Amino acid sequence: MATSLTGQAKSTFVLIHGAWCGGWCWQRVAQILQCAGHTVYAPTLSGVGERSHLADREINLATHVLDVVNEIRWKDLGKIVLCGHSYGGMVITGAAEHIHPSIASIVYVDAFFPQNGQSLNDMVDVVRPATGMIAPISAEQFNVNAADQAWVNSKLTPQSGACFSEKVTLTGAAQKVPKKAYIRATVGTLPAFQAAYERLSRTPGWKTYSMDCGHVVMIDRPAELAELLMKSV
Repeated sequence: MATSLTGQAKSTFVLIHGAWCGGWCWQRVAQILQCAGHTVYAPTLSGVGERSHLADREINLATHVLDVVNEIRWKDLGKIVLCGHSYGGMVITGAAEHIHPSIASIVYVDAFFPQNGQSLNDMVDVVRPATGMIAPISAEQFNVNAADQAWVNSKLTPQSGACFSEKVTLTGAAQKVPKKAYIRATVGTLPAFQAAYERLSRTPGWKTYSMDCGHVVMIDRPAELAELLMKSV
């Protein structure tokens, strides 16, 4: 088996961003993983980031699930580490329903972990329109470090409200993935993330970790996050 520069077997990471973001937010983590000899994909979901010119109120959670499923199927990816941040937890949970045999490890980074029949709106104490475009939450509200706040705010784009209102239909495929981990950010954590962390810390087959930083972990603690991702292989 081929090994990386660290002596670890090479792995393929697929990193899924959260709401209003894009693949850009994973740049620092991706560079660290690539320098260690791993292959990294950080696709931008439909309608945000560099794909914001395709924004449409008809884009929903199912669209983003298919973005990820097709990224994996069309590029013939297998034995992947599939990682989702925040809203990306909804996306990777849905994607696992379609391609769980291709997933060797699934990692939730301060992310939503829905149950069958839940939407993101069901999991937070926030009322949002089910249609139309939703303005992004600011970097300051996400507790991004002060040095990066202006940069992060300049990259955030509105997102279709249907992404947050659509309910998922699940059979528990994510639980069938061989290796599973949940990483919680401790600064300003949402109750939904804390609840997922506590539940999964008591669930056999899961590893749980805490990081002392704000919600956008890949911006605030890229080296530490990359290290945890490599441990999840």
